[in-house]
Formats: sequence, structure tokens, C-alpha cells
Amino acid sequence: MHGTTRPRPLATRDAGKLSGRVKVPGDKSISHRAFLFGGLASGTTRVRGLLEGEDVIATGNAMRAMGARIRKEGETWIVDGVGNGCLLEPEEVLDFGNAGTGARLTMGLVGSYDFGATFVGDASLSKRPMGRVLDPLRLIGTQVVARSGDRLPLSLRGPRVAAPIEYRVPMASAQVKSAVLLAGLNAPGTTTVIETVMTRDHTEKMLAGFGAVIGVETDGDGVRHIRLEGQGNLTGVADFEVPGDPSSAAFPIVAALIVPGSDVTIENVLMNPTRTGLIETLIEMGGLIEIINRRIAGGEDVADLRVRHSTLSGVTVPPERAPSMIDEYPVLAVASAFASGTTVMRGLEELRVKESDRLAAVAAGLAANAIAHETGEDWLTVTGNPDGRGYGGGTVATHLDHRIAMSFLVLGMACKAPVTVDDARMIATSFPAFEPMMAGLGAGFDDVAG
Repeated sequence: MHGTTRPRPLATRDAGKLSGRVKVPGDKSISHRAFLFGGLASGTTRVRGLLEGEDVIATGNAMRAMGARIRKEGETWIVDGVGNGCLLEPEEVLDFGNAGTGARLTMGLVGSYDFGATFVGDASLSKRPMGRVLDPLRLIGTQVVARSGDRLPLSLRGPRVAAPIEYRVPMASAQVKSAVLLAGLNAPGTTTVIETVMTRDHTEKMLAGFGAVIGVETDGDGVRHIRLEGQGNLTGVADFEVPGDPSSAAFPIVAALIVPGSDVTIENVLMNPTRTGLIETLIEMGGLIEIINRRIAGGEDVADLRVRHSTLSGVTVPPERAPSMIDEYPVLAVASAFASGTTVMRGLEELRVKESDRLAAVAAGLAANAIAHETGEDWLTVTGNPDGRGYGGGTVATHLDHRIAMSFLVLGMACKAPVTVDDARMIATSFPAFEPMMAGLGAGFDDVAG
């Protein structure tokens, strides 16, 4: 983390209205996959708009270690892939730092190869369970040597010939679905993933874009059957543009809604329906969010969003919306603090196993800043006060979680008393330009003497 071990406390304060046009970083999920699929496909993929956070670069480094050639020219990343089925055994361990997505997807990718690969990560990633991805890999014949609880560091060795499987994903998880499909790329025959709750579908869309033979059927009960033909050719994409990350756009969107007088336009935001739960919810709450210039880029829906200060009302968020906005609940809790009435959020058990126990961290942050809330095992309610009177003045423990840090810095932009986060260094993992971008819109930041 920038080579410094000292925490960097940071505060925001009410600095008046926010206005201007901004672009948020490229989508993290799509950026990881651009390196994975580009590195695997034969030929060259040229990627613009890639999110250059530490997590995504770790995925690029892993693909390099297995034979892909990756370089940057100007604003474009050029990826020369090895060809499907042609990954090389890595000579060194694959270090994923804090990148859970990168680690889990790459485990899927290498799990069907007849070679050994060892995965390591930082202290936070080494605590996170990997069993949900390793269980289906064991079914295709992958040998796993891991710490108890299936945690990093761990080593995988794929079978001589991987068995294609039909796998029903036991929880709503795009990472598990994707890991199984990636393993299927190097298995003969057809790999099928059965998904009872639809999750983000970037893997399916992007694999088709790179030439994989993949089909999706949804039965009468809404259950998706995704079938992938293994050992087919993947071909590089000459001009791949990564759309802006809706999870990063969430911060300027909520800031503009809650800071009086604000009028902000966010360009090039991914509008894939599996990712727009927060925008849907904020519009239901009365948020003035205008969706303009809708278009298709890289097989995905993209648009610009014009967001103005709004009078918000509390809503009940349906639990089935959780998979499409799981990373956005912390910043939704902040928006809810400025809505009249109570906002009810249910189905949040996944937040307990993110970079931190995000549900506990959000509740503690709200408490530190005098915001009325209640929480349970998998739910949170926030009772708001539209003028935010009495809010702020607290210090929030981030638990090294970038989304907790950014969410509560947004809170401070609308409070009379400053809001401090105990450490802002980890924001670099997903959104290195967060501070300069928000400052450019008019937000006020103050470093706090540690």
C-alpha cells in the first residue's frame, strides 16, 4: 500500500455544492476478465479504460506468469494471449495481494490444467474462505492442498484430463459460476452451470465476445442453465473498452444526491442490469438520476448519468436485489441517513464475508456519527433525517476496507461536523483517483494528524 505502513486518517467536511463532469475508473469485474480472457485467447486484445488498481494488476501479473505477454502503450493495454489450453506452469507463486476476485477466477482457470500452481495473498485475503470455488474444482479432478478451512496459501494441481461437470451453484455467487466456466474451457465436452438466482453475467457475455461457444437457457422457474463447450478456440478482441464501474460511480452519485445544490454528470457507466440495483433503489427513493446517451460498448450496456440533489424517502429494498448491489449497501446506508422515514435492507448475509464484516463496520460507522439504525444477522435499517442535523463528528474504523472508507467520506461531504476515517490508504485498491476526482467536483478533504 504505497510502501507505507502508517495509517492515513482522512476527513471530509461540508464544502458546499458538488458540480461538474467526471469519469469513474473502469469496471473492476470486467478489468479482471479482460486480462484473464485476453491472456488466454490467441492473438492480441487491446484494452482501453482498464481499472489500474492493485487487484487487477495482480491478475495481469498471474497471466504473465503463465505465458501471456502484457504491456501498456499510452492509455492502451496490449495483451498477447497464449491460446486456449496453452497456459504454462508458473515458475513462481501467484501473489494476488488483496484480490479475491482475481484469485478465485484464476483458480478456476488453472484448475483444469495438468500442472501445479500455488496461490498466496495478503493477510486479509488469507483469512477469506476459498472452499466455494475449490469444491467444484475437486469434482473435475483438481487436487487441492490448502490450510484448514480452504484458505490461502494453497496449491492446485489439475488432472491429466479434466472432467466436464454439471454444477448447481449453491449460493448466489458470480465468482463460483465464473470459476466453473473457466475450468470448463480446458475440459473436453460440455460444462454446465445451473444458477437459481441470476448474478452478474460478465463472464458469459465476455466469453461469447472472445469466441467461446456458450449458451444460456432460462427455464420456467427462472433457473439459468449455462452451457460451455470446452477446448474451443478463443480469439483476441482488437478494440475492447472497459465501461465505468457502477460500484465506483456509487460514491459521486450518492454525494450529489445528499449535498444541497449539487449537479454532477458521471460518464460511461456500466448499466448491465445485474449491476444497477443501487441506481434502481435510489430512483425509487426519489433520487433525480437521469440516464442519458445509452449505448452498447464491449457487449455491455453503458450510459451517462446526470445526478442532482434530491429529496429522498425511505424504502424497503427487496432482498432479491442484493446480488445486483452487494458492494453498494454501505453507501446506500449513507444515502438513507438523508431520507425521510426508514430504509430497510435485508438479505445481506454476503456482507459478513467481504473484505471486512461490512455489516458490522457500517453499523459502527453510523453509530459514530449519530445516525439512527438497527442491525441483525442479515439486515440493516436506517432512519433518516433529511437535513442531516446533528450528524458527523465521528471517526470510522475502516478495517482496511476501501468501500467503508469511501462511503463515510461521502457522508462527511453532507455533514456540518467533519467525518474522519481511520485510514484512507486502501482506497487505492479499487479507486486510486477517488480523492482528486471528488475534490475536483468541490468536496473538501483534510488530512488528520495521526
